[in-house]
Amino acid sequence: MEFGLKINRSKTKMMIVDRANNNLPDVTQIANCDVVQSYIYLGALISNQGNCIEDIKRRMALTRAAMDKLKKIWKNRKVTKATKTRLVKTLVFPIFLYAAETWTLRQTETKKIDALEMWCWRKMLGVSWTEFRTNASILKELGVKERLSTLVRSRIFKYFGHICRRESDSIERLVVQGKVNGTRPRGRSPMRWTDQIKVAIGGPLNECARMTASRQKWREVVRRTLTASGELPS
Repeated sequence: MEFGLKINRSKTKMMIVDRANNNLPDVTQIANCDVVQSYIYLGALISNQGNCIEDIKRRMALTRAAMDKLKKIWKNRKVTKATKTRLVKTLVFPIFLYAAETWTLRQTETKKIDALEMWCWRKMLGVSWTEFRTNASILKELGVKERLSTLVRSRIFKYFGHICRRESDSIERLVVQGKVNGTRPRGRSPMRWTDQIKVAIGGPLNECARMTASRQKWREVVRRTLTASGELPS
């Protein structure tokens, strides 16, 4: 108020993040501000569940909608297959990959991303599921060597390296490498963003961070890791 700033209550939304899951849907307003279970910030969906599952689902829906809008091009026989493939990679896939660096990918999400990619390629080629075409044959026909899920993992690794090379007082670096006091709740611990880095590289977080000091070395580590997992051709 001292600087003449006021909160626009009609545009302000509030979200409660509660470990005890007491965020009841009955609470719709606090201080005349709407209480929501999720909201979109800078194009990404933030949920009170603290995971990226809903954001990935939203990106999948946007990707399918983009493919449907370009159906005239997919059906046009005058447009070559190579041109259609480039259009998918440059116009459609970037919609899905927006903010993918912040995702925590589990095996379940990886399978869904692979399924979405194959749906796009089949949609582009006009191949129905009743034609009994295998995914491998379609990928071979289009010359696809790097899957969409691999692109997501590659972006996550690159973003991790970018964060670790920042100054020691960087907020992003403190969030990723810092420790939170207290104990975790009972039950199986949820997968954290850094866990996927440690599992893929096969070492503790401090060793992974040390590798990122050299950009060239980190690129080689990421390439070797994705190749060993079969996500990239050897």
